[in-house]
Amino acid sequence: MLDKVLIANRGEIALRILRACKELGIKTVAVHSKADRELMHVRLADEAVCIGPASSAQSYLNIPALISAAEVTDSSAIHPGYGFLSENANFAEQVERSGFVFIGPRAETIRLMGDKVSAIEAMKKAGVPTVPGSDGPLGDDEGDNVTIARRIGYPVIIKAAAGGGGRGMRVVHTEGHLLSAINVTRTEAHAAFGDGTVYMEKFLERPRHVEVQVLADGQGNAIHLYDRDCSLQRRHQKVLEEAPAPGIDPEARAKVLEACRQACIEIDYRGAGTFEFLYEDGQFFFIEMNTRVQVEHPVTEMVTGVDIVREQLRIASGLPLSIRQEDVKLNGHAFECRINAEDPRTFMPSPGKVTLYHPPGGLGVRMDSHLYTGYTVPPHYDSLIGKLITWGDSREIALTRMRNGLDELLVEGIKTNTDLHKDLVRDGHFQQGGVNIHYLEKKLGS
Repeated sequence: MLDKVLIANRGEIALRILRACKELGIKTVAVHSKADRELMHVRLADEAVCIGPASSAQSYLNIPALISAAEVTDSSAIHPGYGFLSENANFAEQVERSGFVFIGPRAETIRLMGDKVSAIEAMKKAGVPTVPGSDGPLGDDEGDNVTIARRIGYPVIIKAAAGGGGRGMRVVHTEGHLLSAINVTRTEAHAAFGDGTVYMEKFLERPRHVEVQVLADGQGNAIHLYDRDCSLQRRHQKVLEEAPAPGIDPEARAKVLEACRQACIEIDYRGAGTFEFLYEDGQFFFIEMNTRVQVEHPVTEMVTGVDIVREQLRIASGLPLSIRQEDVKLNGHAFECRINAEDPRTFMPSPGKVTLYHPPGGLGVRMDSHLYTGYTVPPHYDSLIGKLITWGDSREIALTRMRNGLDELLVEGIKTNTDLHKDLVRDGHFQQGGVNIHYLEKKLGS
């Protein structure tokens, strides 16, 4: 087992990793910026190292500072959490070259799946269903690009190969707008990601966002932990998730789950990962793979009983998976509401001092948060301050517990998006299950 883990992150995920380490008897090192001295995991860690000023670029994205902190604390491994450097192949490579274990996939795997074109090609070879598209990056021949679009059928979407988070995408409904859209997307992609490579896919008009959680030990063993629905999104950012995804065709589900498991073996995957799909008319279409732990991993933990972060730590220690596929059983239903420090009407960030914090409780209720009364939410980072997760032996019971939990949650001194979630869990269409990825934005009129 690993001896000491440096947690290269902040907030609720840093605290989540620390708790998993403590369960396994692993010592912890918390790194923090000057603005994050009062974070809960910094208080609880065995050691703490300040790695720079408030700016992410000078702290949590500062690779030399992180590796130096690992060296001076004699850490054996680095856990990147999510966001920041978690899917940075260069970081993973430098961590391993410096003699530490990177708690995640190998650098070459991160590169493979980080490029959307190579990821799609790898998934096709592995038998994972993909969206009809250009079968690689678009070239400069305008005639060829028009032919590809006609073959796929309008509407199509132009995507940056190095894109993410909803950036570097443009929908084209007619041939007259195709070539200009390709050129503009290339320019934007180069400016945003330093890579102007773009590709083309069929644009699905009313899809759901369904993803498959996987674990693989890099020793030939891989399992899936079923699926999640993450369709409630605003500006391509997830707001509320649930597991399992409701109303999925059983045969299509079984096929895609097994395809994802086999793909992990094909690409020699190591660690936790998530295959993201668009789901429409009973069909799955692969869009990307996230090579890290996801924000929404708790809903999967609640319905499978598998501690995903614990498995990450075991795998990084060189141990095989502690559970076989036949041992993974679905039990009930779970929801997660992302609680953000933001105005629920304007969605503007709302940093400041938390004058009162009371998390909800009760059977089937889990609150993952680094908040405490007196803590000051800084303005420098993502606005996520917690995740309220509820479980029930049915979707209805889990949803009822979420409604009650949201009513019980108290965060005073700053604004939060709790009222938005209260509205969503009482929304008639959402209660029926299966809303598409455009539903929330239409509901909000944005």
